This record gives sequence, structure tokens and C-alpha cells, in this order.
Amino acid sequence: MAKQRFSQRRGFTARPADIIVREDAPQHVRDALLQIAIDSGFRPNALRAAICRVLRVAPNDQNWSEYPNVWGEVQELVQSAEWYRVYDIVEAIAEDARNTERGEGFEREVNQYFSEAGIGWQLLDGAIEIRGPEHFESAVNAVASELNDASKRTAHDEFHEALLDLSRRPKPDVTGAVQHALAGLECVARDAVGDPSATLGTILKRYPDLVPKPLDTALEKVWGYASERARHVREGGAIEPAEAELLVTVAAAAATYIARQQR
Repeated sequence: MAKQRFSQRRGFTARPADIIVREDAPQHVRDALLQIAIDSGFRPNALRAAICRVLRVAPNDQNWSEYPNVWGEVQELVQSAEWYRVYDIVEAIAEDARNTERGEGFEREVNQYFSEAGIGWQLLDGAIEIRGPEHFESAVNAVASELNDASKRTAHDEFHEALLDLSRRPKPDVTGAVQHALAGLECVARDAVGDPSATLGTILKRYPDLVPKPLDTALEKVWGYASERARHVREGGAIEPAEAELLVTVAAAAATYIARQQR
């Protein structure tokens, strides 16, 4: 791994850019990710092995020298890959770097680039997962921490599944994400009131003090709306990814609040 740059040594970081890329991997992203891999200590031969493994292709046995031949092959393979395969390649490189000194540096550099370039993904423990606006990130991180601390594993796992659904490639499972987020919120609410079979809508009616007014009414409307859109999908009524992120954010924030009140 190359020595730290001035900005790293001095702790200067750019403000995260607005997310402008998600279901795509533009040329500048492909170029940057390969350069990050090289800067992190990977050689072209190692990169080619990882890339060929992901794309299920054989390396060109006529390319022997790492520069320019193997490096040119690596660039060509990444440039011609489907956009979602580019992120699969990033995971493969991260897997090869795991438990090595360069693994941490590779993940850090990838995430810094994604943040500054407005890429809606992040590399976490070797897996590419969705990255959203600051309010989204704050809500999902808070609920994960709260439910883990409270040993509410079922609810915790539901929210984790919601994030996985939003992260699916090439298309996110937005319906599944909303369903899992609602199930996580419902699980937390059931545990809070000791009513293991009631729906969230019923709980909000039976236990009016669970959420402060008038937020209880607002949450009930969100629940009804999300249930209608996610649980009873109709032709032409598909949920947009941004809408799904909003619903997951609201569910995560509500679950965090309810769980904290039970301490």
C-alpha cells in the first residue's frame, strides 16, 4: 500500500457528493477502481485472475508480461463487463485481499472514491451494499446498532434483509426491501407491547402511547400505504427505489425509537 497522501495524513475529507450513479458503472468508475487496486498493492496478474474468475473466462495465455500485456487485458475485460459485474469484480478483489494489510486499504479507498464520486454503493466487509443519502445511512446504522445491542435478532435480521434487497444487482428488490423493513418494525412493536400476533396497524390502535401523537397517526398511514404498495402489488404500481429507501428509512427510525423506549 502506498504511503498516505497529504489529505489522509491531515484528515481532510470531501463532503459526500449527491448520489448520481447506482445502476451503472461508467468508464471513470471502472478506471478508478482498477487504479485503486494497483495502488493497494495488486499486480496485474492477480487482478486478471480475480476478474477471469468472476467473468468465467480464461486468461489470454499469449499475454506474459504484466505491463503492458496483462494490464491491457485487465483493462479490456473490465471495460467490456456488464455494469453489475464490475461490482462483482470489486468484491472478488476484496476477497483476495481479506486478512491482508492491503485489504483494509483497498476497502477504505474504494469507499472514499464512491463517496466523493456520488456512487450509490459501499464496500462493507468485502460485500458491495447500498449507500444512500445521509438520512438513510443514519437511520439504518442506528437501527442496526440498537437492535443488536438489545438482542432483538429477528428484527435486526429483517432490516439487514431489507438492505440486501436494496443492494441486489442488476435490479434491487424494492418490494422485498419494504416488506422486510415493515416486518422488522412490526417485530419491534410486538416485542414492546408483548402482543406477539398483532399487526403494526392493530398495535398502534391498541397502544396509543407507543409512539407520541401525532406521529402515531402518521406512522399508521405510512404502514397502510406501504402495506398496500408492497404487500398487494398491482400492475403499474411498482415502488421506485427512492421511494423504497424512504420507507425503509422511516421504518428504521421508528423501530429505533420504540426499541430505545424499552430500555
